[in-house]
Amino acid sequence: MIKVVGLVLHPRRDCGSAISAIVRWATARDVTVLGLHDEINRIDCDAVAVSAEEMVERAGLLVSLGGDGTMLRTMRLVEGRKTPVLGVNVGRLGFLAEVDLPDLPGALSSIDEHRFTIESRTAVRTVLPGGDEVSAFNDIALVRVPGHGLAHVGINVEGSNFVRYAADAVIVATPTGSTAYSFSAGGPIVSPNVEGLLVGAAAAHSSFNRSLMLSPDEQLELDVRPTSGRLAVEVDGIIHGYAEAGDKLAIVPVPAAAQVIRFGRTSFYERARRKLRVEGSAQVGGGELADATVVDSFEQSRYEVLLGGELAGVLHYRRHDGEVELAHTEIDQAFQGQGLAGRLASAALADARGRATPVVVTCPFVAGYLKRHPEYDDLLAKGVTRA
Repeated sequence: MIKVVGLVLHPRRDCGSAISAIVRWATARDVTVLGLHDEINRIDCDAVAVSAEEMVERAGLLVSLGGDGTMLRTMRLVEGRKTPVLGVNVGRLGFLAEVDLPDLPGALSSIDEHRFTIESRTAVRTVLPGGDEVSAFNDIALVRVPGHGLAHVGINVEGSNFVRYAADAVIVATPTGSTAYSFSAGGPIVSPNVEGLLVGAAAAHSSFNRSLMLSPDEQLELDVRPTSGRLAVEVDGIIHGYAEAGDKLAIVPVPAAAQVIRFGRTSFYERARRKLRVEGSAQVGGGELADATVVDSFEQSRYEVLLGGELAGVLHYRRHDGEVELAHTEIDQAFQGQGLAGRLASAALADARGRATPVVVTCPFVAGYLKRHPEYDDLLAKGVTRA
């Protein structure tokens, strides 16, 4: 049974409802909930603020609240440990998160009762020219610095040069990262169950522009050639250092570096099909209205409706002078005709009622919704009448 749960939060999204659900579940089972100091202290909740080191040592489960970026950060925290990681969607659909907010309490109970499976994820590690060791679960990329020359990088495999790329970037991706930078550069989608590394180039200027798939047992080295410009070393999309002509970076895969929880409700291919909008997918735009979830993406000043974990539509708002203005509703074409705009409007109005915030309506759809639902008239700001 779980005794301690650690939380890792999205830096901007409102995770309050998810944390409340976790704390309620934990309180009923005498489970301790931990969070990182700089994340928990900005939220009024009953989680115990600790350092990253203490949380990793004590927690028997880590819960990532956010998207894929938050999941990658959580996985790096527990790299090399057997601590399982549960990803919870708070925003757009990702590849790594497993459950949406409404399913969270049930998911925690399933984990507590050992009704789940583990999907191991490979990491990739290197030592930067300055001596710092870094790890990534998506990719390590040598990226051209604006104003400098192209990335001229030799790909050395098993001690011998195979090819020299001239490109905007050279990317070494794990199977997890095959749907990230590597995919945008034209690489293949690779199952997370495959062991290996993808090596490819973005906007290649050389005659050879194909990706390579290497075994994790094969030695890989990136050789920054004398003709190369200065390169940024991006680790899961974040710059951690720079490489110059003459630098060599040995890339080492780390199998089973993180353990991701799965319940078998959706497959990797279903998530990829929805996220990447694979043409001809019968699942795009699928789902039942009862399964739709509305979240307040406060950093973008909009409510978002999620269906099947995918962003289906938004209602933009502006808060000023103690009032909230509901300004514009937009539903993705693939999800139109399912009543999702009404779900956004009702959720936004219910939120305003819960906050005791007067409403100003400039969105034509919400104005029409109010005509059909006069029970919300009391929310209109003083002096504003229903259109």
